[in-house]
Amino acid sequence: MPMTWPALRRGILTDRAIKRAHRAGELTITPFEPGLVRPAAISLRLGHEAFSLESTGTVDIADRSTYPELRPKELDAEGRLRVEPGEVVLAPTLEKIGLSEKLAGLVDGTSDYARLGISVVLCGQVSPGFGSETGAVLTLEIVNHLRHPVLLHPGTRICNLMLFASTGSDQPYGTMPNNYSSDHNVAPSRLADHVGRN
Repeated sequence: MPMTWPALRRGILTDRAIKRAHRAGELTITPFEPGLVRPAAISLRLGHEAFSLESTGTVDIADRSTYPELRPKELDAEGRLRVEPGEVVLAPTLEKIGLSEKLAGLVDGTSDYARLGISVVLCGQVSPGFGSETGAVLTLEIVNHLRHPVLLHPGTRICNLMLFASTGSDQPYGTMPNNYSSDHNVAPSRLADHVGRN
């Protein structure tokens, strides 16, 4: 049964509304685990691949040739992801998500990780229409602020996605140029497409 947005009201979606949005197809999450729905968010899990951002010199945001390389990071013998002190790691969520043009999201790290000196999300906005066609992963930007390595476990909860109902968007995110709305894997920055030369 289609969801009528006046019944949802505008503002943050609580657990009941998140489940209702999922049933109505306004929110797609693959795989969907009901136990990850929280009072005002749904938790997402760490995927099984990761890349270290390694720069070799000054980065000019207008020149893609100066961008840091994405170096694949292998999991250790116990399936853990090792993040070195000061390292920036890009990793996908295990879940692919899709938002209708009437939903917007905000991804945030959890207090559990913050209390261990780990930043999980440096850019948290999820625009209306993100992943609406085929679903897309969210790329997490993980930074270790400690003096020693941290071992992360793929498949475990790592961030929360808060959802907000709105009146809808004239231009869903997936229609904008150079977006990340169809990414099924970690992709490098596309900033040069907006500001400079290729």
